[in-house]
Amino acid sequence: MDILIMIVCAVISIGFLVFIHEGGHYLAARAFGVRVTEFMLGLPGPSIGFTKGETRYGVTAVPLGGYAKVCGMEAGPLQPHLQEVLASLYRRGTANMEDVARDCGISDDEAYNALEELVEWGSVIGPSKADQYNTYRAPRVTPGKRALKKAAAAGLPAPASYELGQAREVADPHALYESEYRQQYRSLPFWKRSVILLAGIFMNLLFAMLVFIIVFSIIGFQVQHPETGEITTIHASVLQALQAGFMYIGMVIQAVVGLFNPATAAQTVSDSTSIVGIAVMSKDYFQAGLVEALEFMAMISVSLGIMNLLPIPPLDGGRFVVEIFQKGTRKTVSQKAMNYMSLAGMALFLGFFVIMLNQDIQRFVFGNWG
Repeated sequence: MDILIMIVCAVISIGFLVFIHEGGHYLAARAFGVRVTEFMLGLPGPSIGFTKGETRYGVTAVPLGGYAKVCGMEAGPLQPHLQEVLASLYRRGTANMEDVARDCGISDDEAYNALEELVEWGSVIGPSKADQYNTYRAPRVTPGKRALKKAAAAGLPAPASYELGQAREVADPHALYESEYRQQYRSLPFWKRSVILLAGIFMNLLFAMLVFIIVFSIIGFQVQHPETGEITTIHASVLQALQAGFMYIGMVIQAVVGLFNPATAAQTVSDSTSIVGIAVMSKDYFQAGLVEALEFMAMISVSLGIMNLLPIPPLDGGRFVVEIFQKGTRKTVSQKAMNYMSLAGMALFLGFFVIMLNQDIQRFVFGNWG
């Protein structure tokens, strides 16, 4: 029973914090007009949910964390022939890559690569498991209330609606391509891409600061008089609560930096914990009461945010460094290079995870706190 409670507490705390982190990316992307095709509670996989506009919202089979699928974040240069491939598929409504290749006078491989990039853009719906061949479809289009009101106010016809895979007229292929490209992450200027990348970290730190204000300013904390033993509740000012929050964030930054200092790396790893340790601690904090649970979640939220700042792909900080490199050198980092850097980053974190998991097993399973 204790293990079940521990798992539930860990899912609630970690799931919520990762969810608000991804929520930051989602809100920033939508604020800049970037398409987000999925916003899910849980890890990628089978899901249930609903679709509103161009975004599917729902819960996956493993409700731990969450993700926002921001379109156009793929690395490397654009595939050639995107404009003509997009126009061909929309005119047909439903087609396989051979059909599109013939329409555009290109090879099957070129058509396939262009179609797959357009799938990443959310401009094309990729093949389903039920398809016998690699069949691509034009997406369903349902004009929103805002678009309908805007057209009515301007005295224009209502925007057309299309079903999934329905053919449609393409009078101006370039205008169609440009309208789709403007909804992609990669079409944005450097500062907007940076905001989207760092918005998740901002949400984690914002949540932690709000908790500090709630706990120290609104709920208050108890102190005992050294002589009389009388316990009183003190409410700090909002400024004092924020100062405490920034001090804690500074401590976490110092600890994370210690991972890259040979003199302190071993001690920093020893003082850290894995998902097992977080699960055990979450159970203890949740059972201690609301205030303790909030404080615990604030601490984990800060750690999650600061760790994501590390300049290691595939973390947000790593992608941000890549954006800075591309901006400074005016060179585009290839998808192959991004994959290699991400694998190296994952290997590094896997090593840390194995070490910390072993520590947690010694601490919590065998009771070895030495």
